Formats: sequence, structure tokens, C-alpha cells
Amino acid sequence: MRKHPLLLLLGLGVAELSTARLSAAQSQTSLPGGAMSSIAPPARFADPARREKLRTAIPRIDSLMRRFAEQQRVPGWAYGIVIDGRLEHVVAGGLRNVEQRAATDTATVFRIASMSKSFAAVAILQLRDAGKLSLDDPAERYVPELGSLRYASGDAPKITIRHLLTHSAGFPEDNPWGDQQLDASEEAFSAMMRSGIPFSTTPGTAYEYSNYGFAILGRVVRNVAGMPYAQYLRERILLPLGMRHTYLESADVPAERLAYGYRLEDGSWKLEPPLPDGAFGVMGGMLTTPADLSRWVAFMLDAWPSRDGADAGPLSRSSRREMQQIQRYSGLSTFVNAGSIASNAGGYGYGLRVSENCDIRVNVSHTGGLPGYGSIMRWLPEEGVGIIALGSLTYTPWTPIVEQAITMLRETGGLVRRELQPAPVLETRRAQVTRLVQQWSTPLADSLAAMNLFRDESAERRQALIATRVREAGGECRNEGPFVVENALRGRWRMRCARGDLLVGITLAPTEPATVQLLNVQAIRPESELRPAATCRRQN
Repeated sequence: MRKHPLLLLLGLGVAELSTARLSAAQSQTSLPGGAMSSIAPPARFADPARREKLRTAIPRIDSLMRRFAEQQRVPGWAYGIVIDGRLEHVVAGGLRNVEQRAATDTATVFRIASMSKSFAAVAILQLRDAGKLSLDDPAERYVPELGSLRYASGDAPKITIRHLLTHSAGFPEDNPWGDQQLDASEEAFSAMMRSGIPFSTTPGTAYEYSNYGFAILGRVVRNVAGMPYAQYLRERILLPLGMRHTYLESADVPAERLAYGYRLEDGSWKLEPPLPDGAFGVMGGMLTTPADLSRWVAFMLDAWPSRDGADAGPLSRSSRREMQQIQRYSGLSTFVNAGSIASNAGGYGYGLRVSENCDIRVNVSHTGGLPGYGSIMRWLPEEGVGIIALGSLTYTPWTPIVEQAITMLRETGGLVRRELQPAPVLETRRAQVTRLVQQWSTPLADSLAAMNLFRDESAERRQALIATRVREAGGECRNEGPFVVENALRGRWRMRCARGDLLVGITLAPTEPATVQLLNVQAIRPESELRPAATCRRQN
């Protein structure tokens, strides 16, 4: 039998080629967890000194917080840093009771206002996960008082639970009004809903912050669970998390632990009488300590990365991750910061704000402001770090200070993302493609190629192009440097050659076993650095 010239070159006959192809096919059918597994290990932190680096910023952040509290004349305050699920550092200062000159400490209880909304979201998702409701159910199914609402247009959809969770029910923004509704009775709340709610936008078309909407979610929980919201919150969420010093009613807080709220008026602190808990407490009535709030932040951070293993709850990791992703986009802002143009884009998840900028890909946060109080919680899921801050001054403006604190953490070099890990099959394909670049082999090419690869560009053309790239780079190419993994099934790497470098990138197809659907080989400058894909680029 006459052999094809290429087969002669490779030293393979037809029988040998068939055997090679069969062997390649058999090698791709390994057991789960083997070299052809498409299941990637969890993302991980690569720097063993990361925590120690982050801790070096703490003295500077302490000074920053104390200076801020003095300049803003915050009566009592506390802040904490959470790293990898642990309250790494906590400091308190000032007075929890100005009249008694009682000092604030780390066990002091502050009102956290709108940060309460994420607790309501967890309650709703618990009921959803239990099959007791759907986020796309009309809210009036569980709150009959909404059945008589007059919508702004005849084509408006019914308000759903999802609309309420994402501030897209169409209700007007109501922060000044909502702050004064905390003590509304359930009866008054029912009458309020029956009397009608005006719409500023059509449901489902825009983001508009609504405390009213979260009060309605509290009624949903009450009616579906068959118990008062405060009882549900304590039994199903707080106690399972060990948050034993978190309350909805200020009168329940031991007097020696309560931070009294103040406003600054004519240069003096004026006491803000605490509002009792009522139907609107769902949206902003909670009170807690730095330690308990840190448990909440740690609970949210624990949802990342996705992984195998125990998932005890009280809400699944997948539902917590769902909360921390944008469900309703709210806009892009661009501003000048230290001579550079910076942008921030984001929206609302479920009870949480989510954003990204040029420095941090995922920011999750919420602020809280009521007469007498101002607070913030912010965490970075991919970096495993969070910050909380609590103050007893009306609308304590923590946001820019927490931004500065995060900058200080970044400057240590320890505020880095977890590194994504490749699926074993991606590592296998990388090794195979490396061999293919070094010396083309038709059996090898056939074994790793998805059905589209050589239809999009023929094997002959690809072989010739890669040979040209290798020849121009001087040959003798070898892998050097990191394997930059963009996800479990896509990555790129450098090959250092005698006179130049090549950048090789592959994306695997959605098949089992996963084969190469996209292959790029291009020349790059030797001094160029391979990095994970940037979120955005600063411009001067």
C-alpha cells in the first residue's frame, strides 16, 4: 500500500494512523477527575503572605478612621476588617451615650438602617428555595392589599417579588419619607396599601430605590411563613448564624450596650429619639454589633468561590451568590480622580448594591442612614476582604473613607483576586497544543480539534501559519511564564523561542471530552507581560 508523503514523514502507515486515532480517542474517555475532566478546582489565593501584607495597612486605616470621626464629629463609632471569613481587626471610639459620657466599645449596638434590606432578601430566597414562592409571582398573590393598585398604564405588568427585591416596582424614591415610617403598625400599613401607591415609572423598566417595596417584602414573609417578620428573622436567620446581639427593636437592646443616635445641630449633638419597630422595620430597623455584622459579611463572602463540600446555610451558597450579582442595572458614572478618568458601573442585586470599577472587578455593598445613624458594609468577593463601619451621627458619610481604606489595603500588595484554576482537560489541551506548535502532528491535531476548528480554517493553513510564526521567532519554542486562565475552559500562555515570543490561546468547546474550538498563535514582544483580562483601562 502506497503511503501519503505526510505519513511517510511522520513514519506512520494507514494502520498505524488508525491505531493512533483510536488511541487518542480512548485517551479522551477517562474517568471523572482524570486528565480529561472538565471540572475545575476552586479559585485560590496564590500568595501565602497575603494576610500578613493586608495587616500592614491596619495602623494607617486606624488613623484614617479616628481622624474621620474627629473631623465629622461622630459621637460614637466602630469599624472592622473581615479577611477570609474572620473579623481580623475591630476598633471602637467615641461615646455611645453623650449625656452619660458612656464610651463606645466593640460590643456596642448600632442601628444599621437600610443595611437591613439584605436580611429581608435572604428571607425571601429561603422561602423561594423551599418552594413556597417564586420571585416572578405577582406580589398581590401574597399581599392581597396590592390587588386594588391602579397602575400608571394599561399595559403595565403586575408587580412581582423580583421587582420589589431589585427596586424596580415603579414606586417613587422615598428615602426622606421612608425614614419616618419605621413605627407604622401592620394595620396602618395595610390601610396605606389599600389607599393606593403612585407610580413614578412602569414596573420592570427602571431602578428607583424604594423602602416601601421592602416593607411589602416583609409582609410577604409574614404571610407566607405564617409568623411575624421579626420572629422569622430571628429563628431562621440570626440564631442559625450566631447573631445573638442583633435586634429589630431598640427597646430590646440592653441599655448599657445601645449607641444612642444624634444629629449635629448648631454645633451641638441633639439626641434623635429612637423609633420603635413597625411594619417598615424590614427596610431599615435592625440594630447590631460590629462582631455580629462581621458574621453577616463573612456569611456573604463564604459564598465565593463556588466549590464542593458542605453547604449548611441558612441560605445556600448559590443563592447567596445570586444576591451578590447585578439583577437591575442602575447606571454608569465617570469622574476624575487624581488626574485620571475613572468609571464606576453597577446596579442592585437582592438587597445589595453591586458595582465594578477599574481597580476592583466586583464590589458588593450597602449603606444605611437614618436620623441618628450612618453605616456601611462593603466586601470584595474575589479578594475575600470586607469592611464594616458604624456611626451614631445622622447619615454618617462613611463611603469615601471606606474607599480610602480599600486603597490602603490595595497598596500593601495583598488585595489580590483568587486565581482561577484550569479544568484538568484545559491543562491537557495546553500540553497537546504546545507539542503541536513545536512540531505539527496530524494525529495529534485531529485528536484535540473540535469539529469546527478545521472547518473554520483548514488544518493545512493552520499548520503553515504556525510553522511561519515559529520560524520567524527562531524556533526552539518552549512554554515559559504563567498559564493565564480566564475560566475553566479558556486560557493563554507564552512560548519563548530563540529570537522572539509567541502568545498561544485556546478555548474549549462545550463537549465531553472538551476539545479545542478556538486556537490562536501570534507573535508578541518579549517584554510584554501576560495578565488576567482587565476590567477597564484608566485614561489620563
